[in-house]
Amino acid sequence: MAERGMDLMTSGRSGRGSTATEPAVDRFPGAWTTDPTAPVIELDGVGKTYSSGAIEFEALRGIDLAIHQGEYVAIMGPSGSGKSTLMNILGCLDTLTVGEYRLAGENVGNLDEEDLAQIRNQRIGFVFQQFNLLPSLPSWRNVELPLVYGRVEKAERQRRAVAALERVGLADRVDNRPGELSGGQQQRVAVARALVGEPALILADEPTGNLDSVSTADVLALFDELHAQGRTIILITHELEVAQQASRIVWVRDGAIHSDSPSGRHGGPAAGAHEGSTR
Repeated sequence: MAERGMDLMTSGRSGRGSTATEPAVDRFPGAWTTDPTAPVIELDGVGKTYSSGAIEFEALRGIDLAIHQGEYVAIMGPSGSGKSTLMNILGCLDTLTVGEYRLAGENVGNLDEEDLAQIRNQRIGFVFQQFNLLPSLPSWRNVELPLVYGRVEKAERQRRAVAALERVGLADRVDNRPGELSGGQQQRVAVARALVGEPALILADEPTGNLDSVSTADVLALFDELHAQGRTIILITHELEVAQQASRIVWVRDGAIHSDSPSGRHGGPAAGAHEGSTR
């Protein structure tokens, strides 16, 4: 799913009648300026079933979840719990079988592929366990890819890509290719790529899974900074130590939410904003 996710998250349109020089049109100009007290993410009775011939597998069942703007939420569970399926639905990378998903007030089920492609490209920043960097390109060229698909002008793409790399502490690595970087540096390039479009939501699927302890601490510190700046962050992990960096932990087991509570690490309204958000 990571490779498919990389293709989907960078493609700004479905391609119907588009050209490389055609300016991008924001189909949802007000989608992220709704009532700040309303959840930016709402799942109501969401389920996902996969079928193979006569065999059906229920990956998710009865998911009720609300996440508000500026929350830092960790979704945790063992392998096979359904947490990655949940992440793919949240990121508009997969469709649900039953229930309703509202993203900033938009019913995702009513959107066509062109709408979903723009949301993935402009509204959500993705970070995966696999860095998904193109080995032949320098850091800044990897970071600018979402802007290329969004048809941003070349000089502006480079300016924003370099600024994003500076933001994650890689000002001196803008021209280095992935093979010239450590694992932690490569993941920071991936985070810069997620940030370059100034998305409202960051989805990170096991972002520290391939990192050593030092690089893990660096990446989590970066997420802390983004949270402090008001970003909404959803972190998928199976590691409790990583999940505890968030302000709220949602445990998923056997395709259902097992528990949902503050982690105790971050104080303030964000830590308690979810009270009553699961049913």
